[in-house]
Amino acid sequence: MDEAVAYAAKTLRATVDRDWSGSADGLDWDCLKTAEHIAGCLVAYAGQLTGRAASGYVPFEVALDEGTGPEDAIRVIEATGGILASVVRTTPPGVRAYHPYPHGSADAAGFAAMSVAELLLHTYDITRALGVEAEPPAELCESVLAHLFPHLPPAPSGQTHWAALLWATGRGALAGREPVGRWRWHNTLTIPAGPVTLSEVTPAAAADLASGGTGGFTWIEGGPFDGTRVAAEMVTKSYAAGTHRPAWGMYALIRAEDGLAVGGMGFHGAPDEEGCVEVGYDLAVAARGRGYATEALRSLSQWALARPEVTSLLAQTDPTNAPSQSVLTRTGWTRLPDRGTTHAYGLRRASQ
Repeated sequence: MDEAVAYAAKTLRATVDRDWSGSADGLDWDCLKTAEHIAGCLVAYAGQLTGRAASGYVPFEVALDEGTGPEDAIRVIEATGGILASVVRTTPPGVRAYHPYPHGSADAAGFAAMSVAELLLHTYDITRALGVEAEPPAELCESVLAHLFPHLPPAPSGQTHWAALLWATGRGALAGREPVGRWRWHNTLTIPAGPVTLSEVTPAAAADLASGGTGGFTWIEGGPFDGTRVAAEMVTKSYAAGTHRPAWGMYALIRAEDGLAVGGMGFHGAPDEEGCVEVGYDLAVAARGRGYATEALRSLSQWALARPEVTSLLAQTDPTNAPSQSVLTRTGWTRLPDRGTTHAYGLRRASQ
């Protein structure tokens, strides 16, 4: 966020001697109104988080004083960006606030990602209208794509992440892809599960986990376990291949009492043609034996089997992994014929 605000301010300041009263590129607003919109989004996102908004937007807005010029509008963007950055840094783990797309809420990382998108894209709208060409840092664009647009394939070889972000938001063409008309970004899904919450891991967070990082989570001692990093690598590879489907990847198990991540659980991909989807999970050693996996698997199973495209669930375990097999049987899964050297378990949707 700090980098995005600095980029936007520097880029916009190259245009302060130009006429901001004309329409921003592709928008009905003039350039000053677009700057006001940027600032309004930033402070509104901060208000959603601090107000713990549960069912709608906190009812206030930002308006530039009459007679405000370009330089002062840029200062407002810097100020409101600083407010939101401070809120994001101090929002406790697990806090979510209302945002409509697509699950009705977003966490602090989601609001941060949306703010970066607002800054980069509307700075582009203003500067393009004023005849100034600029390109944001590649890593910012890559992060926004991986966090907010996991339903779209990443930038193809030979194309920049900035070009892909413009394409994803209907602002540009990308070779080999159909134009994007109406678009929406994707905030992560959370599934309550008693003592833990399943929190969807974005491709951006999965890439960090796969490379040895934390994925933006605070982990219990000894976490994440090896299986979580392997699952994160699967998400990273499927996203790079353009086959990742939001909600059908990996979730971190977040303990409600302290916000610590205690394990990973999720799917090996979207449901197949027969409506079957495979599930996998693991816990950090320090979190085992407390029922976390059982509660999480029960909730995840219920969520999946409620989807119309799912008819059955599959899990495979090593024959020696008795704890994992106990989790499956406690949640109603039944033993299936072995798959090679692994024990298989299944759960089917109840008859209607």
